[in-house]
Amino acid sequence: MDKSMLGDLDSLPEEDKLRMSAMVDQLQIRDSLRMYNSVVERCFNDCVDTFRRKSLDKQEETCVRRCAEKFLKHSMRVGMRFAELNQGTATPD
Repeated sequence: MDKSMLGDLDSLPEEDKLRMSAMVDQLQIRDSLRMYNSVVERCFNDCVDTFRRKSLDKQEETCVRRCAEKFLKHSMRVGMRFAELNQGTATPD
């Protein structure tokens, strides 16, 4: 967890800080799992048309790979943009 998130909590007792840190960690894990489940569901629904075989055919596999890569690139770009905005060094797109 990013300790700067707890910067305003310095006045709290150590026990409360630890509890808040644990809650933030749980929220981050929950959000990560939701995002993962969302991308899996979206790519599956977009790319898998039939259940002819146990495994994906070449076209479905390629589609799923591209879908996941596109999602990851987008997520990284959004993360970088937020970081820029937090630092006050946003660049015009």
